[in-house]
Amino acid sequence: MNDNTEYNIPTWQTERSEEVVDCRIFTVRHNFSHIEGSERKGDFYVLQSPDWVNVIPVTPDGKVLLVAQYRHGSGAISLETPGGLIEAGESPEDAAARELREETGYTATSFRVLTETDANSAFMTNRFTAVLAEGATQTDPTAWDEHEELEPHLVSLEELPALLKSGKIRNTFSVLPLTWYLLERATSS
Repeated sequence: MNDNTEYNIPTWQTERSEEVVDCRIFTVRHNFSHIEGSERKGDFYVLQSPDWVNVIPVTPDGKVLLVAQYRHGSGAISLETPGGLIEAGESPEDAAARELREETGYTATSFRVLTETDANSAFMTNRFTAVLAEGATQTDPTAWDEHEELEPHLVSLEELPALLKSGKIRNTFSVLPLTWYLLERATSS
């Protein structure tokens, strides 16, 4: 959580919150809020969801494993990093290992958090964590959810910037970790 003491901006206080709809992976809440000590009040809608993780699987020969899958929001096939919801009591690294194995059949020798951000603090409550998985090799069959169908794609590090710039990789939860990974590699060499 951010330390708000360094800013001279009032924070809104939630008087009450009502669940509007439960959509399986998130709920919509209607918050009735005010700024303490003022007449300012407002109604706000927020999506409440578990935290999310995306994983950048890197093979021993330096290739990055991406997956293609249909996305209902965009109505198109999306090339992206494997990822999903972090289950209750699960660390981001454990969730990354589980999602990687379920979606691709790959396991990795090490997992490390690259970055953690708010998914979209304007109206979402969850956090997003990007995890680097090194030494990724295929060890198991996939274990997709009933609504998933994915196609794995191994790409070289040299291909990633062009895929990002061209918009072939456009899912924010994939663009952010891949850009962070490329930035980390560029500044460490």
